[in-house]
Amino acid sequence: MTKVTLTGAENGWWFICFVGRLWLPQGEIPKGTAAEWSLIGKIATPIGEWQGEVVWLIAEKMPADMASPRLVAAEDEGLFRLAGRGVQLAEFYRSHRYCGYCGTAMRHSATEWACLCDHCHERYYPQIAPCIIVGIRRGDHILLAQHRRHIKNPRFTVLAGFVEVGETLEEAVRREVMEESSIKIRNIRYVSSQPWPFPHSLMMGFLADYESGEIEIDPNELVSAAWYHYDDLPKIPPSDTIARRLIEDTVALCRQDDVIFK
Repeated sequence: MTKVTLTGAENGWWFICFVGRLWLPQGEIPKGTAAEWSLIGKIATPIGEWQGEVVWLIAEKMPADMASPRLVAAEDEGLFRLAGRGVQLAEFYRSHRYCGYCGTAMRHSATEWACLCDHCHERYYPQIAPCIIVGIRRGDHILLAQHRRHIKNPRFTVLAGFVEVGETLEEAVRREVMEESSIKIRNIRYVSSQPWPFPHSLMMGFLADYESGEIEIDPNELVSAAWYHYDDLPKIPPSDTIARRLIEDTVALCRQDDVIFK
């Protein structure tokens, strides 16, 4: 897309991103003119629109207040998605300065999110890693696990993993569940998706029912996993995540069956 050297009069939202971090002065995304935020002379690219104002991307590091885009998620889902777009595009441009085939310096396309090589004519696009995430029900219980990345701040969530080459989404769901918990599942059905810029994933959410097997965790991935009654859950992910939606959807199914069969 077209890059602009800022004169100071440009107005809108400013997504200043570097290596997966976002500039959040006073804990918020800056809004206003380029001059107000001392951005004159910087190179910016329009990447969307929010609340009737242009969203600008500047792919460089600021001296302070660089934070995780995760902090924006609690404000608004749409704003978080734009923040994720900015973070991922900034990292794409940073990591594609030179052609991987011939080593020539590349330029940004003026019409799409792409980097172009004028020497060998290769064209590169931002890569998205598809991931599955699944809520599993067994009667009035849900399977929740503590991942190793949550040891310092214990949190329990549903199982997830990356889709492998040549695999369908449903096959990935079955494989990841088997690898991480050793159980078989059935009745896999799609629910929803969520872009997740950590660093460039697309989370695709599913629900499934327990079929057979006993829980045996993969210790390289998990600290623990167990069946939890829907009325007695441990600490779970925040409401702005697809993991939380899958947990809430599973809990709703458990409650519904509880009422029907009482």
